[in-house]
Amino acid sequence: MFQALDIPCQHKDLIHDVAYDHHGHRLATASSDQTVKIWDFDPSGNTWICTATWKSHFGSVWKVTWAHPEFGQVIATCSFDRTAAIWEEIPGSDQTQGQNDDSKSHWIKKASLVDSRTSVTDVKFGPRHLGLLLATCSADGTVRIYEAPDVMNLSQWSLQHEIQCNLPCSCISWNMSMFKGHAPIIAVGSDDSNSTGPKVLVYEFSETGRRWIRVESIMTINDAVHDIAFAPNVGRSYFILGVATNKDLRIISIKNTEDGTKSDQSSKYTVRLAGHYNDHGSTVWRVCWNVTGTILATSGDDGQVRLWKANYMDDWKCVAVLRGDGQGGHSIPMTPSIFSQQPKFLAQ
Repeated sequence: MFQALDIPCQHKDLIHDVAYDHHGHRLATASSDQTVKIWDFDPSGNTWICTATWKSHFGSVWKVTWAHPEFGQVIATCSFDRTAAIWEEIPGSDQTQGQNDDSKSHWIKKASLVDSRTSVTDVKFGPRHLGLLLATCSADGTVRIYEAPDVMNLSQWSLQHEIQCNLPCSCISWNMSMFKGHAPIIAVGSDDSNSTGPKVLVYEFSETGRRWIRVESIMTINDAVHDIAFAPNVGRSYFILGVATNKDLRIISIKNTEDGTKSDQSSKYTVRLAGHYNDHGSTVWRVCWNVTGTILATSGDDGQVRLWKANYMDDWKCVAVLRGDGQGGHSIPMTPSIFSQQPKFLAQ
């Protein structure tokens, strides 16, 4: 059984993104009304309480994401106004600069990243063991990697790399693997409807060349991509990528080939389509993994959230359906303990 909880967000326009923090106790929402709202969960009343709301951009806010809590209470946003912004919560402050008078916490803009000449469509913090990194992608087909050299001074960010994808970018995802043998990897999705080529590109950072190299183009995905997410890597020797397309859900397995060499990047990875599902029967907008990378949540235009899990043969199945109208849902029997990991999900 599932319990649906309505949150009266009171945004004045479409909500484009909802993001949990690392612990699942806080929410951030981003909207076309140019505002961001922060919500804290109140276990005593089983409700979400809005603790901050402010105008963050001069255009629609497409995405919001949380940094790892070891860097503090920090979020990043991106917008149609061609910028990305970094915000930090100042604890114990009763100031309300830039916020409504009813705000209970104080968030200040630490930096504004203005390198893009077009809409910034996605923003993601990198794995924490790499330091405080931030990746953005834009409609101009450029992925930009920023670094905060001093994590105690978030007003200073340096542009480290620019990756030219030659396709309008709609979404990005870092591979969060902490294995020393895994180089940093970023997957990029495109919602370009004017080209017929692959819409998912995979880039790997080369330590020898100190640059990002395209190592894969997922040839099986030619439909517009709206969201993309690497599964958290907990003990796997390969990577799993969830992809939300204009028609269906794709699950991609990416395995590092043992005989791959640095001089032959094309043979370094073996890419396999692990799942291809059109259960939503409509556009899939969001994909998100639980903290162990064992359950995938998807949301689509059918007004439902579906949960997916693989069996021991790596065969993915829909194990639960949640209705978006708050009327509850139903689970599909598979394993009695599939929800024992207490997953946190993001759904539009």
